[in-house]
Amino acid sequence: MDMIASDHRLKIGEVAARSGMPVKTIRYYEELGLLAPTVERSDTGYRMFQIQILKRLKFIKRAQSLGLHLQEIQALLNVYDQGGLPCPEVKQQLQAKVEAIATQIVALENLKLQLQTLLAGWEEQPLSEQISQTICPNIQLTSQQLPNSSQ
Repeated sequence: MDMIASDHRLKIGEVAARSGMPVKTIRYYEELGLLAPTVERSDTGYRMFQIQILKRLKFIKRAQSLGLHLQEIQALLNVYDQGGLPCPEVKQQLQAKVEAIATQIVALENLKLQLQTLLAGWEEQPLSEQISQTICPNIQLTSQQLPNSSQ
């Protein structure tokens, strides 16, 4: 019977072993206040965690894997700690991430096009006057300044 009493406390090494997170990460999360309601100090100064820490760490790990930053996760945990279910806030954060990713995709597609255009007009041996004015004429001169430009 592996029943855990509700008042059972875990030391940081046990939390690390059960959660799969390094002790250093758990300490860092505690310093940031992410673990506040689930950790106490023993009379001898040891961190003693409530069993609920495992659920909390699992949430933090999953939220990070979805692109949320620790500050954003802290805000979500604050809602939870005040008795609320943070799902609406989580949904809002994830929708914002989707929008940010869409913006990044557009920017990356534009960059890809610029790079492809640059490579299509690449000159292995630029003119000596271009070399004297730049470090790499292929990337420093605009297409209008390069000879043999199709534009």
